[in-house]
Amino acid sequence: MARTQKQSDHGDAEAGSAARQGGRGAPSAVQSVDRAVSVLEILARHGEAGVTEIADELEVHKSTAFRLLGVLENRGLVAQAKDRGKYYLGAGILRLAGAAAVRLDISQEGVPVCRELADELGETVNIAVLDDDAAVNIMQARGTASVTAQNWLGRRTPLHATSSGKVLFAHMPPTLREGLLARPLPRFTDRTVTGASMLRGELEAVVEQGYGVTVEELELGLAAVAAPVRAHDGKVIAAISVSGPVYRLNADRLPELAKRTVAAGAELSRRMGYGF
Repeated sequence: MARTQKQSDHGDAEAGSAARQGGRGAPSAVQSVDRAVSVLEILARHGEAGVTEIADELEVHKSTAFRLLGVLENRGLVAQAKDRGKYYLGAGILRLAGAAAVRLDISQEGVPVCRELADELGETVNIAVLDDDAAVNIMQARGTASVTAQNWLGRRTPLHATSSGKVLFAHMPPTLREGLLARPLPRFTDRTVTGASMLRGELEAVVEQGYGVTVEELELGLAAVAAPVRAHDGKVIAAISVSGPVYRLNADRLPELAKRTVAAGAELSRRMGYGF
């Protein structure tokens, strides 16, 4: 315990020194993050543990372990069994793990669906998921006609100016959707919809018809159509889109592209467990 106290005192001294040096407390902050992660790993390994056990494994004072647990508990990452004083992993871990699992599952299950659609249509196919107030593309397949198309993989794109974004936007919880509609909507081209009332109508149409379309709303010369991807519980978790130049994705061709994209979205939804 003397060694433990000494380590704790040393850590406090480091933190104080960092504060005196103009607030450069990065090493101390990194150490705290490392310890917090270690707490989660300890609980994952043991199922549950008390403050003393956790402090012993971390080789820190009990007060330090208690502070770490308090922060994690406030975030919902750990919870305490009041009758036993033991801590265990909280529901917040499931939320984070679920979000990661969804992306991993879509990335895996989406490969054959995207590849088949890209090969059939000859255009670029993307899968996008919601990332706060934007859509981020997590998968891309290119068709034979899109060899010069830009790479959308990993890009965050605006919800109101992209087909995938509109699909994700349209299926948000109403309170979240209205909150985003209340914000200023940036204009990217003359065709970008920036009025909340007009965009709200478009989002309602997306839900009704089952797909979203954009024509030169993000970039001149670019058109796209997207359809929702649902999880086993019916919740929209992603959007699958087909994009290309407007001279290929013209008004005559868009209805057929929409039909095929909706079918691909339904197939990927089936792979994600929807409909069983």
